[in-house]
Amino acid sequence: MEMTLQLSVDCADPRRMVAFWAEALGYTPEPAPGGHTTWRAYWQDLGVPPEELPDGAGETPESIVDPDGRNPRIWFQQVPEPKNGKNRLHLDLKVGGGRDVAIGVRIERVTRKVTRLTAAGATVLRIMDEPDMPYYAVVLQDPEGNEFCVV
Repeated sequence: MEMTLQLSVDCADPRRMVAFWAEALGYTPEPAPGGHTTWRAYWQDLGVPPEELPDGAGETPESIVDPDGRNPRIWFQQVPEPKNGKNRLHLDLKVGGGRDVAIGVRIERVTRKVTRLTAAGATVLRIMDEPDMPYYAVVLQDPEGNEFCVV
């Protein structure tokens, strides 16, 4: 039996999260399938009851996909409650090139990505660059406070 992987992220504003994470990951908003103009129209055609479709749900893409089809789909599910506490799972955006790349080059690559992400709405929480550490990383939060790292 074949299995695929989807990451689901609870959030308050799927539209904002789609825009941010598409930029962060180089993904694209996922169009509605089967020639439907919106996901809402698709879900309605499938028979999803109206009470399961909150106002605005599916009017704009709520998921993003890897344009090369290699990495998992990410769905941003609107929920009423806010984020509480620290993430139990986070993403590492590995842009530095690994330990075979000179630390100066890795710092430059990470810094360039962090600059783009803060312009898109991320907040820097801390920079991990202690002198005894053989790596460089930046811990950030997305627009809704979910933590992730750029390494």
